Amino acid sequence: MFRRKPTSRFIYFTLTLLLLLGLFTFILASDPVTTDNGDEDSEGIEELLALDDEVEQEEVQGGISGSSSFSSVRSSEAEVVSKAQRIVLELNGDNTKRVIDNNEFVLVLGYAPWCPRSAELMPQFAEAATLLKELGSPLLMTKLDADRYPKAASLLQIKGFPTLLLFINGTAQAYTGGFSAGEIVIWARKKIGAPVIRVTSRIVAEEVLKKYQTFVIGFFESFEGPDYEEFVKAATADNELQFFEVSNIEVANVLFPQIKATNKFLGIVKSEPERYTAYEETTFEMEKLLQFLSYNKFPLVTKLTEINSASVYSSPIKLQVIAFAEEDEFKKIRQPLQDVARKFKSKILFIYIDITDENLAKPFLTLYGLEESKNTMLIAFDSTFSSKFLLESDLSPSNVEDFCSGLLHGTLPPYFKSQPIPDNENATILSIVGKTFDDLVLNDPKNVLLEVFTPWCANCETTSKHVEKLAKHFKGSDLIFARFDASANEHPKLQVDDYPTLLFYRAGDKSNPIKLSTKSSLKDLAGSINKNLKTREKVAKDEL
Repeated sequence: MFRRKPTSRFIYFTLTLLLLLGLFTFILASDPVTTDNGDEDSEGIEELLALDDEVEQEEVQGGISGSSSFSSVRSSEAEVVSKAQRIVLELNGDNTKRVIDNNEFVLVLGYAPWCPRSAELMPQFAEAATLLKELGSPLLMTKLDADRYPKAASLLQIKGFPTLLLFINGTAQAYTGGFSAGEIVIWARKKIGAPVIRVTSRIVAEEVLKKYQTFVIGFFESFEGPDYEEFVKAATADNELQFFEVSNIEVANVLFPQIKATNKFLGIVKSEPERYTAYEETTFEMEKLLQFLSYNKFPLVTKLTEINSASVYSSPIKLQVIAFAEEDEFKKIRQPLQDVARKFKSKILFIYIDITDENLAKPFLTLYGLEESKNTMLIAFDSTFSSKFLLESDLSPSNVEDFCSGLLHGTLPPYFKSQPIPDNENATILSIVGKTFDDLVLNDPKNVLLEVFTPWCANCETTSKHVEKLAKHFKGSDLIFARFDASANEHPKLQVDDYPTLLFYRAGDKSNPIKLSTKSSLKDLAGSINKNLKTREKVAKDEL
């Protein structure tokens, strides 16, 4: 069994804390509002926003936005959540419409207390609210318990949990950014302000390096012209990365060393061994710039989390290599895996998943029939052809590189999951697994009736009983009865998506199995089998 996620206790603690503090905020936000004073709601909001000024006064460098690295210099996450409750306005059935109508920019988090994804997003949203306030953003951050206030949720067209919506002058637009605090900040600032931040001094450039794990730098002699316009278009269209622009070559080299004297340059900077990647095309076109970023924005090896999963899954890189290991074991293979990943940069996406994280690891391992495994392993996907692969040798650098090279050039044999080979001695109905399908079904000279089932199939039990009776009835004939559990086994020549399925493989013509109706009565099934057996006998006589 997999261990509970290490953060689950904190998540539930955080959710409880949010609800308690949310109740306090709800009481504040639900105070009666007189209809004679239309500004009272706005004044109440200002009072909420001003509470933090009594706690902390910070000077912020103009133009520098937040990133996930901010969390390293903050107090505990619980304190961040507590602080954010004084910034995030709690919406309810009474104030939702007024808040949306009376404020130019409003970001709404629609959540449900029982929703695990809401609980995971809430601390990130809270931290983003804190960062945006420190930056002097005019964006009002709000949250709505959509389960408790369904009418307000319906008004905002919140249909699932969690939902993020940005309202600009009362008009909603869907949230399309990432789900870390830094990504929320970047997306929000782009939507309500300038998509690019200008860096004019070495001091500001050094602050950028401290506060950003990943960012884009554009160097231009002047901030005008077609190339610059395409750069700004790309910055506006991108939803995850912060773009910076520089016109001073010395300042630019603080952010991205060794930029050659040129009239234009674009590069991506990441806080990892493969730190600098330059755009090498001579043409600046929005689509080309975005494509470059989408292929190069991830680290050499990306750790998959609930927060970044949507971004990772949407990567345009069709080949993925995934390492599963416990964290301590992964530390041993991280460096050699990064060395291999560097050779396949932008061609293969390398991912690490903590094998003890049941929510993230188990769905992948189940596809391979390895859900109970706790051993370090390497698998691969080719999403273009929906093919999967498994490195069955040890994870030496040379084996890993050969595995990746085979994946890239299409020479790897696909992996099909299989249970261990069973003991079928004296069995009336043979158990077929992926590894024995060729020998016991396709290559056997006899006729084979194969029942394909899954344990969760509601109608499979009835069909199984029919097959058992038929096996007794045809005992001694030139017919083998067999079963195949499709939930735990695969074979490239068995493509079934409806369960149960009965397939009659005729001797001498195994490539074209006949599908029998599982809805037929026992008598009709016996008749169909007899018919196919006699057809085969007639063919054999005619051949003589």
